[in-house]
Amino acid sequence: MRHRPRVEGGREEEILDATVAVVAELGYDRLTMDAVATAAKASKATLYRRWSTKADLVVDAISRAKGCPLPEDVDTGSLRGDLISMSCGDGGFTDEMPMSVIAGLVTALHRDPELKTAFQERFLAPRLALTRKVYERAVARGEIAPEVDVELLSVTLPAVIVHHAYILGVPPTDDLILRVIDNVILPAARGSQAS
Repeated sequence: MRHRPRVEGGREEEILDATVAVVAELGYDRLTMDAVATAAKASKATLYRRWSTKADLVVDAISRAKGCPLPEDVDTGSLRGDLISMSCGDGGFTDEMPMSVIAGLVTALHRDPELKTAFQERFLAPRLALTRKVYERAVARGEIAPEVDVELLSVTLPAVIVHHAYILGVPPTDDLILRVIDNVILPAARGSQAS
């Protein structure tokens, strides 16, 4: 993969901010390079010099600090503490990233293979790796019973939050996250699920 030239100065941040705003307003399917160029007061040529496709531009925009930052890897010494730190702080489920931005991508991820690949490799993979580390530490500390399906357990919190946000229309809150951690994740981690 060849590296594209960076846009000079603060222009790149302005373009990425405009992209996040356009995704939030129009969704991925209706986003065009023209719309981003207009919102960013930039030329389409400027955009295409840096991002060869709409998928590249959008994934860059949502992956950076102001879009949807990667949560910090904080080792609090407990699975509960790590999950709270990861889920409730910067880059977590309650971050100010407009839910409409991710909502605007959800349907497109199923139809646009280029977006799906870029999203999985550049947005999702680092977050899954961080989650894997949290659960590996919990296993090493003995917080997770040997018979527990750690892979399934590790996707349960995001699955419940995404279901609440996009199916039920309930915005994620710290209270909801704590309820899922305390009533679902931790009991399951102890191996107290039904046999």
